[in-house]
Parts: sequence; C-alpha cells; structure tokens
Amino acid sequence: MAEVIDVLVDGGKATPGAPLGPLLGPLGVNIPQIVGVINEKTKAFDGMKVPVKLKIDPMTKGFEVTVGTPPTSALILKELGIEKGSGENTQVKAGNLTIEQAKRIAEMKKDSMLGKTQKERVLEVAGSCVSMGITVDGLDAKMAQADIKEGKYDSQFD
Repeated sequence: MAEVIDVLVDGGKATPGAPLGPLLGPLGVNIPQIVGVINEKTKAFDGMKVPVKLKIDPMTKGFEVTVGTPPTSALILKELGIEKGSGENTQVKAGNLTIEQAKRIAEMKKDSMLGKTQKERVLEVAGSCVSMGITVDGLDAKMAQADIKEGKYDSQFD
C-alpha cells in the first residue's frame, strides 16, 4: 500500500532537510531525486509556500509528486510584491489589489475554490484581502465585495 505524505515546501527551494528528509528517510527512497522533482514542479511558485502531496510505493521505491496551489494569501502577497499583510487590518492597509489581479488569482485557484463562477471566486479572493488589510480596487475589501455582489463589476467577469 502506498504511503501518502502531505507537506508544505518553499517553491523551487525544497531541500533534503526538514520537513522532507525526516519524512522520507524511513521509507528508504532516493531523497535527492524526489527533492529535484519537487523543485522542478514548484519553481513557478518561487518565494511562496506550496502544498505538495507525495505518493510513495515502499516496495518499488517509486513515487508520484502532485503539486497544489499556494494559499490565496500567498498569491495575493506575490501579486502585490509585498512580504506580509497588515497586522492592523482595520487601520493600516498593506496594499491594493485590482480586480484584474483578483481575477488572475481566482483563475490560478480555480480548481480548489468553492465558487462556481469567476465572480464568486473573485469574491473569495476579496474575502482573503479583508483579513490581510488589503484594499480591492481602491476600496475597503468588504465594500468591494458589496459592489461585486451588487453587480458593479459584472461587465469584467466571464
């Protein structure tokens, strides 16, 4: 029966050390080979934490690497070129996400979001902005969500 390991790694920068080494060592697999595959598959997410699922057959030592998408908050930070959100999200704003940027993030996260339409997924992205102290299209994220729900941006959605 295959072993399944879920781990969060730095995009393109996984190492044979923690957290991978201690998890893979007891399975007797080629750790550098697995790390190389992970880094190749996650290099597009450089500078972000990326969820990775490893399926390892302990008998054959064969493995399969499945890469998820980084958390929405990490994609927002990357899109804005900032390191972290605001620690005081109601008073201090850390940045502004445009509707186009929110649509781009929603598209990246399409397979793991609950929203069925682009509009619903953009609302989810805006929801992440609320807790991070990020404005959306120059508005407080909650106000932007209300405008999106009212249809003020409908012409911009598929």
